[in-house]
Amino acid sequence: MNLGAKRFAVIIIAVIILLGWYMTVIGIGSMPPVKDKIKLGLDIKGGVYVVMEAQTNETGDNLKKLMEQTQAVIEQRVNQMGLSEPVVTIEGNKRIRVELPGAENAEEAIKSIGKTAQLQFIMADGTVALDGSMIKNAGITQDKEKGGYAVSLEFDKAGSTAFAEATRKALSGQIISTTEGVPGSAILIVLDGKVISSPVVQSVIANGQAIITAGNTGGFPQDEAVNLAALIRGGALPVALSEVDTSIQTASIGLNALDSAVLAGIIGFILILVIMLVMYGIMGLAANIALLLYLLIVLWTLVSLGSVLTLPGIAGIILSIGMAVDANVIIFSRIKEEICNGKSIRVSAQSGFKHAMSTILDSQITTIIAAAVLYQFGSGPVKGFAMTLMIGIVASVFTAMIITQLLLEVIINSKKLSTKKLFRVSEDNRPIPGVARNFNIIKHRKIYYIVSIAILLIGLTVGGFRGFNYGIDFTGGTMMQLDLKTHVETSQVKAVLEKNNIDSEIVYAGKNSEQVIIRTIQSLDNETRGVVIDDMQTAFNITDKDVLTVEQFGPSVGKELRNNAILAVLIATLGMLIYIVIRFEWKFGLAAIAGVAHDVLMVIAFYGLFSFTINSPFIAGILTVVGYSINDTIVVFDRIRENLGIMKKNNTSDLIDTSINQTLGRSIMTSFTTLVVMIPMYVLTSSTIREFILPLMIGVLVGCASSIFVASPIYYDLCKLTGGPKYSGRKSKKKSKE
Repeated sequence: MNLGAKRFAVIIIAVIILLGWYMTVIGIGSMPPVKDKIKLGLDIKGGVYVVMEAQTNETGDNLKKLMEQTQAVIEQRVNQMGLSEPVVTIEGNKRIRVELPGAENAEEAIKSIGKTAQLQFIMADGTVALDGSMIKNAGITQDKEKGGYAVSLEFDKAGSTAFAEATRKALSGQIISTTEGVPGSAILIVLDGKVISSPVVQSVIANGQAIITAGNTGGFPQDEAVNLAALIRGGALPVALSEVDTSIQTASIGLNALDSAVLAGIIGFILILVIMLVMYGIMGLAANIALLLYLLIVLWTLVSLGSVLTLPGIAGIILSIGMAVDANVIIFSRIKEEICNGKSIRVSAQSGFKHAMSTILDSQITTIIAAAVLYQFGSGPVKGFAMTLMIGIVASVFTAMIITQLLLEVIINSKKLSTKKLFRVSEDNRPIPGVARNFNIIKHRKIYYIVSIAILLIGLTVGGFRGFNYGIDFTGGTMMQLDLKTHVETSQVKAVLEKNNIDSEIVYAGKNSEQVIIRTIQSLDNETRGVVIDDMQTAFNITDKDVLTVEQFGPSVGKELRNNAILAVLIATLGMLIYIVIRFEWKFGLAAIAGVAHDVLMVIAFYGLFSFTINSPFIAGILTVVGYSINDTIVVFDRIRENLGIMKKNNTSDLIDTSINQTLGRSIMTSFTTLVVMIPMYVLTSSTIREFILPLMIGVLVGCASSIFVASPIYYDLCKLTGGPKYSGRKSKKKSKE
């Protein structure tokens, strides 16, 4: 592409960004703004979700069929509630997740979900002929006469007799229909009081088998036939369900949290734009333009995929902004380094992009591995967090490697813009701002080992003896947040709870401590929660609207959460180890994984030391820390690998120290920009987002430190034990200094 074409492309990109943001914020014509198109999660718009577990020992295909029947019955039921976009999904092997946006009577909604379904076969005059308990099976078959599909029925012995009698009556001509539009020769199939099919009897059916066709319109489409068969099979709910996880959220709480999250995001984004300009001058301006496009890509990708935006998802977007800067920082740091080495701006830019390419890909691919594992093993909000993070990583690589590069190529061909000052380098080839970097990390590595081990031992020991502060999603239990409109003494609240034999922890929230949060390690079922809420309403004169949040977790959820978390960390670690060994060598892989283990244990130690709550957002945070930690380490290791081929006269310790010092600015800058977007999120937003942000803030700090003070020294010690680094093609001739 010649220079003229590149300049034209830059103009097109600018127009796309301007129009994109106008459409995003204001909308154009029939195209509404993005806030009206994107789906909001229950934690924002309010509503109920409940996870119910099938009480069965079935496995394999039988279990799958059973859960599909249960899903079909529940979908039929919730669709009758008149709610917008209810969602019923099978989660794992034996659980059903039901999301009910806008449900106002949460207690009634949960009762309706779990009640036993009633399937009946009713004559056109309203007489019940038989019920769903008499159906042996229902499936689909080809409609050979009219094409498409039909539904096949098989009755048990009693059902066969009853159905034969019903078909005989339907054909007798003596049935007078009381249902408008339905002839007397029809038999209505009714589920929970709603007609799901009204086939007309063609002949007496005495063999216990029947076929339902779509009438004169031709056969059923396959999906309709499958759904109808599933509904009939599951007429009486095919398996008992127990409530294991429930959340009830008022819209006011969620919308306030959304406003706070958006404000925090805007503040963080503006701070990033300013920092990039200050640190990288004209390159920072190019990055800022690319970041504006990056954010558009993320938002409209979420819209096009029909993704549901949750508060943790917003946290994922804003966090990915800070991480998106990383690719640009890697490139810009390298360009400034090349300029400081005396190369021209044009050559430096070309060299910077060339050398940064593999570093960016290696670091971001390892992060995607962690995010993908998080998505696979997460549920609900955790999946939303992982999805936005993965979209953000892909978009950041695209904007950095394509858009930023294009913008810089136009800039370096302008005499006015391609000056050292604008590239934040002084005339005597020193970086602006300049920091002297000549640290002897390897020489003092034993001190870093001792400090790390001491912190880990203190934190893990304190947490072990005192007990880690597990949230109710780990231990099982119930949390209720109520707005009492005025400050109420704890003793008054406890009196209501003791009346129901409930032992709980009570904390205050909201303005003037007018809200109370009740936490109990007892996992209260829906009926018990209803009694407690009724008693609280009577005692403090509040209504259903003042019940802000209810969350309930069964003990089985906590056990599964812990097991999945351990499995997810192990799989993510193994995946990254394999990738690093393939791309680098085994010593780099072991050192990187040692750094990851250090960071995970360090975050756990901090939680043990300061008694922070360990819950499902903590797990998401840990896995993101795994990805972030490896990302930072890969950048350092990539430089070590590069220097192994060009610094052949240096011993291993000097080579590693040089590599660390060369990448130190990038490590600090990326960690700083990531923290910059997280701090407003932590200060301004709700506890839901803070629970995601806190482990990330700790992880970013320890991740930056570990890549320098732990992973790199461990790599050095591995080289000593095995006779030197692989890529040097030789063993060190000089004895490495300790």
